Amino acid sequence: MPPHLCLPILIDVGTDNEGLLKDPLYIGLKQKRVRGAKYDALIDEFMNAVVKRYGGNCLVQFEDFGNHNAFRLLEHYRNSHCTFNDDIQGTASVAVAGILASLNITGKWLQDNVFVFQGAGEASIGIAMLLIMALQEEGATTQEAYSKIWMVDSKGLIVKDRPSGGLTDEKLPFAQSHSPVDNLEDVVKLIKPTAIIGAAAQPGAFTEAILRSMAEFNERPIIFALSNPTSKAECTAEQAYKATDGRCVFASGSPFNAVTLGNQTFHPGQGNNAYVFPAVGLATVACDIRTIPESVFLESAKALAKMVTRKHLAEGRVYPPLADIREVSTNIAIHLAEFAYRNRLAFHFPEPADKGKFIRSHQYNIDYETYVPTLYNWPGHNVVYY
Repeated sequence: MPPHLCLPILIDVGTDNEGLLKDPLYIGLKQKRVRGAKYDALIDEFMNAVVKRYGGNCLVQFEDFGNHNAFRLLEHYRNSHCTFNDDIQGTASVAVAGILASLNITGKWLQDNVFVFQGAGEASIGIAMLLIMALQEEGATTQEAYSKIWMVDSKGLIVKDRPSGGLTDEKLPFAQSHSPVDNLEDVVKLIKPTAIIGAAAQPGAFTEAILRSMAEFNERPIIFALSNPTSKAECTAEQAYKATDGRCVFASGSPFNAVTLGNQTFHPGQGNNAYVFPAVGLATVACDIRTIPESVFLESAKALAKMVTRKHLAEGRVYPPLADIREVSTNIAIHLAEFAYRNRLAFHFPEPADKGKFIRSHQYNIDYETYVPTLYNWPGHNVVYY
């Protein structure tokens, strides 16, 4: 995206951190954090001010909002404003892309998989919701799709009538009819998933026992340790590959070095949101997309998965190398442009005949122009202008 079209905005509603409140160098609002009706009124004032100042097609990307607010605000504004939440939808798109690419290694249909999530925050629920959409697109009923998703939060497996409670509106659809289970290791042994996905920043959550269990149940277990940074990862790439004798399909949120077992070297894929959110932003702005349906993120996932080649898969990658990210993101944006016009989401007319040329014409040019120097002779000075 051209930088001059981007405006980073921080919304300050105070802090409950006593250390910051007492810090004379803290530049934020020195007041307790505002919540409830006043908070909602501020966000609403901001969103309406954006539309008034820049128009209804101004894209607002939400980032780093807490779970409760993130889901609420996305649901409230998604059908009336041009907006998306990267922590929910961008993360989901990249994770689902990795899962779709993994199917080319495991040889399974998406419906043949059972997913266990470590964590039930905005990242996990975002991934799960997009998986539900992908499963339904493959032919699963809503009930069948939800039956494939099992979630574990800080209070254990999310089940109906859980004694410990803690079921928010976002978690309720994923509550299974099962007896309570307190820890992830027991959940894995009972459910026997084909894939485990970590997005709760609980380092070491995927223990050696869990990893070995996954290798017992599956010829090619899917293990996604997506928490960032590396110190928060559920397991390392080396731990995953060693515990499964190199048979797992591994991806992480942070980069890990290549792992060599015997004669084979694995290059673990990094599920980075940067594959997707710039492409969604570019396609939205260029094509004048006014609201962004969830299908845009599923299409992004499918486009990203298709760019994983046989060579990448042979190396253990389920994402294209990050070194190619500019071209990868461009291709996703082109795919989204085609999707938007095909589904009447785009309002830029006339419709461009060459979507690739159109998208690239809106990208920021990172190359310096070449200028021919001109020498001017002033009395006593030689000045070169470029």
